[in-house]
Amino acid sequence: MFNLANLFTAANMLSGLCAILFALSGRIDLAPFAIFAGALFDFLDGFIARKLKIAGEMGKQLDSLADMVTFGIAPGVIMFVLLTKMSALWMWGGDLNSTSLMLQVDWSGWLHAMISFDSSNFFPFVVLFIPFFSLFRLAKFNIDTRQSESFIGLPTPANTLFFMSFPLALSYGSPSVSNLPFFEFMFNPIVMSILIVLMSLMLVSELPLFSLKFKTFGWAGNQIRYVFLLISLAFIVLFTVWSLALIVFLYLILSLLETRFVKRKRNEI
Repeated sequence: MFNLANLFTAANMLSGLCAILFALSGRIDLAPFAIFAGALFDFLDGFIARKLKIAGEMGKQLDSLADMVTFGIAPGVIMFVLLTKMSALWMWGGDLNSTSLMLQVDWSGWLHAMISFDSSNFFPFVVLFIPFFSLFRLAKFNIDTRQSESFIGLPTPANTLFFMSFPLALSYGSPSVSNLPFFEFMFNPIVMSILIVLMSLMLVSELPLFSLKFKTFGWAGNQIRYVFLLISLAFIVLFTVWSLALIVFLYLILSLLETRFVKRKRNEI
């Protein structure tokens, strides 16, 4: 039970808990890095299990439980914190620039604000879509034999990484005059709520998505993976804090193109 792979799975879960604690204490700038640590541990536990040949049912169940915390509950809490703040700002007609600065340097009084937020403001509760559909996504993945080589529906880590662009943008990407309208659009509570609902529904969709697992490192059979990695690297360089959201969109678009190409090829045969 306490083998090396399972300990990395536990580290994934603890990273998710740290992200939740950071978010609830107002350290929204640190929460994404705890999520990134969880994603790394999530990759390593499977890698170690395969290399040491210790994969089993216990590890499979622990992995789902850890993923539910790190990629289900934690992103919901983080987005609840952000949506509470943004919807209050929207209702009061505040300034995004000052909010960005406040989120970086002023953590005092945040818990009081969380407890006393306006009860007529229902926007933050949209975040319940994230853990709700993550729960069913993770359960479905465990019993769906079609997902051994690829995915059907958006994986929970990809969904979580998409939403990590928001706290990163507020903490490290203060809007300039040129891109302030884009920031105001993305942090509009209505836009944020729509994205939360749509991305959560993608978790349980029947959309086929390619996997990033390499059986070999040759070009043949891995074209879509190499194209994805190269464009993703360019996104990171060009768009920094928003690159995560763009990479997830890229993943969806390339998967759709690959599915269409495969279907066309089959029809030709």
